[in-house]
Amino acid sequence: MNFNDLKNRNVGSQEYVMQDIEEYPATGWEAFKKATRRTFSVELFQGLGIVFKIMKGALFNNEMHTVQYPMERLPISPRYRAIHKLLGLLESGTNRCIGCGLCEKICIANCIKMDTRIDEKSRKEVVEYTINLGRCIFCGYCAEVCPELAIVHGDRYENASEQRAHFVLKDDLLTPFDNIKQQIEFDGFGAISPDADKKIKKTPLAY
Repeated sequence: MNFNDLKNRNVGSQEYVMQDIEEYPATGWEAFKKATRRTFSVELFQGLGIVFKIMKGALFNNEMHTVQYPMERLPISPRYRAIHKLLGLLESGTNRCIGCGLCEKICIANCIKMDTRIDEKSRKEVVEYTINLGRCIFCGYCAEVCPELAIVHGDRYENASEQRAHFVLKDDLLTPFDNIKQQIEFDGFGAISPDADKKIKKTPLAY
């Protein structure tokens, strides 16, 4: 197979349209004529017609495609992973985090810091939990490795700031106990199934 056969193979079966390649202008006058011909060609007015059609719909038919952020916001996917959240238990109102430290160990950006202590009930309690969002790459390893589904990625994505200190979060991650009924549950180990209320059985004794 020669070069021409290699270049023109399967052209007929795929219905390609062969274009004539114009020669490059050799003089300035030829370049000017070529530019003038392309400027006033039919394709230019076809493109302008599309632009004016969209502009007419936006101005007179209320077909505006621009989102007026932050007053208007586009809906995001439920699988969108943004700023972290620490969930709590719906039954007891306590934090799900048991202070195992797996999220701190697996973090490849080294942005999670945790400090724990033993409370009066001899249980490990998380005293300090900070995430440096200035270093976080949002890989999701911390949420995947958590055995209690305590740390997840929420839908809050507006985290721009002029100060680096604002990227270190602790209190914002904790779910307020008075709003714990409103927290969004994620599928996974420890999550509540949609038919959890039907599966709950009342005890025979009334305490």
